[in-house]
Amino acid sequence: MSEPHALLPTSLQPVLTRIAEALERLAPPAATPPDFGAADAFVWHPGPPSRLDPVPRVAAVGITLLQGVERQKALILENTLRFARGLPANNAMLWGARGMGKSSLVKAAHAAANAELPGSLALVEIQREDVRTLPDLLNVLRAGDRRCLVFCDDLSFEREDADYKALKSVLDGGIEGRPANVLFYATSNRRHLMPRDMIENERSTAINPSEATEEKVSLSDRFGLWIGFHNCDQDTFFAMVEGYAGSFGLPVGPEDLRKAAVEWSVTRGARSGRVAWQFVQDMAGRLGVKIGV
Repeated sequence: MSEPHALLPTSLQPVLTRIAEALERLAPPAATPPDFGAADAFVWHPGPPSRLDPVPRVAAVGITLLQGVERQKALILENTLRFARGLPANNAMLWGARGMGKSSLVKAAHAAANAELPGSLALVEIQREDVRTLPDLLNVLRAGDRRCLVFCDDLSFEREDADYKALKSVLDGGIEGRPANVLFYATSNRRHLMPRDMIENERSTAINPSEATEEKVSLSDRFGLWIGFHNCDQDTFFAMVEGYAGSFGLPVGPEDLRKAAVEWSVTRGARSGRVAWQFVQDMAGRLGVKIGV
């Protein structure tokens, strides 16, 4: 029996060859396996092709500089160190007031773990809009032998947003489960990751209102650690400012520092760790002091 291509007119064979070559050029290149030793932090890009881009230097502050969140700091640091040592640890949700150091604490705990156990832990950031690709990311990380802390900052879901189902299955469900070398940390301003009207709407339109509400709220329950951050009072704000100023050696007296800090917080209409950091940056600039983290 003749080969299939022998039945084609000779004039068509070059055309078909060119079409095949063009299709090969259009196809996305094969994903390159990540080099987990290239850095201590990576950013996930789902592609195509998907990739983990190394981050040479993480924008982080030292964990000792974080003031007013002592309990939260102790919980996250202990959990992160356990994971870095190869011991059981929990996924963590850090929720609450804006600017109170949620994301700073995650990055600081990662740095502290690697300072104690060099190279033990990689930080992998995934953007909120890429949460639906979490299963793909976990498949990439599953193939590596390095322990990875997957981090999503400012995580929340809006009405008609079904991405939370992908996150829910990754955290606690599915037949594969979460890889043993992966832990998931997220921060959010919302306690249950979803606006109240979204939960209430589900309750009012569902056949079984209580089950619909449980479906939404149970996402938060998938995190073993659920740590709240709250607005700080003036004394805590002063402790934050003085901690930063002392660490960076700002040549300013306590009374002048506090007076300027109050004025700054009034103009911002808030007191928080972020406001304290912005104030210290401004003060250092005015005093001609270079600071680095």
